[in-house]
Amino acid sequence: MMQKVLFWSISVILTLFLATYQRVTGPTYPVNGSFNLDGKTIKYELPRSSDGAEHTYIRINLNDPSCSGKVTWKRFKTQDNYSIINMELKDGQLQAELPRQPAAGKLEYTVQITKEGKTISVPDMSPVIIRFRDPIPIYILMPHIFMIFLAMLIATRTGLEYFNKNPRLKFYTILTIVIFFIGGFILGPLVQYFAFGAFWTGFPFGIDLTDNKTLIVMITWLIVFFRLNKSKNPKRLVLHAAIIMFLIYLIPHSIMGSELDYKKSDAAKGIAVQEQPVQK
Repeated sequence: MMQKVLFWSISVILTLFLATYQRVTGPTYPVNGSFNLDGKTIKYELPRSSDGAEHTYIRINLNDPSCSGKVTWKRFKTQDNYSIINMELKDGQLQAELPRQPAAGKLEYTVQITKEGKTISVPDMSPVIIRFRDPIPIYILMPHIFMIFLAMLIATRTGLEYFNKNPRLKFYTILTIVIFFIGGFILGPLVQYFAFGAFWTGFPFGIDLTDNKTLIVMITWLIVFFRLNKSKNPKRLVLHAAIIMFLIYLIPHSIMGSELDYKKSDAAKGIAVQEQPVQK
């Protein structure tokens, strides 16, 4: 009994760690930071993902009428000229609205705060890249997230059967495969379709890393399933599969994800591609 409690506790802790890790890493997590203005530390959070809402606002918590701000932006990976949006002071915040982009479209932007002739760039290094998507029904998105991490929980518990004298390897392996299949190959493509208009953009149709990670995990567990009765050490086989899945979950979500090619999009609309040099 104590062993079961220990195994499930370890599984829950590792799964919660991965859920938190995925939440705070990757190219869609907001850029957080701070800057100093007149001896005051001003914190900011700049979005890197637009969830399909009609408006996408850039906000700086700065309730100072003597300050002005602007957002400089252009479409990502294009030779467009930079455009400027002047920020307005509203509800104690300097804010500006970015123009809505098609699904998988990206913008790069920076914020400039000016007071008494002094200008501060936010962030001070490279521009922020924000990706847009279409709305995803909550009744699809939430079950997808739940099933993906439930699969990680069960996979971890499956791997821990390595330390069990009487392991239930086949039961837990099948359970892992079924749950992961539902989360990654039924609900996952539906999420992808609603967000970006395509069910699958991984191998062999594209290089979407999230889809490819899903494919690798499924292949790994299917290999385990078909080799359980043939392997000389099936417990080690299961443990290795659980470790591989854990390592894959450590790869931040949405890296090398869906990205609109503006050149192809403009060409399809009959818009001439701009060739002028980039200006700031």
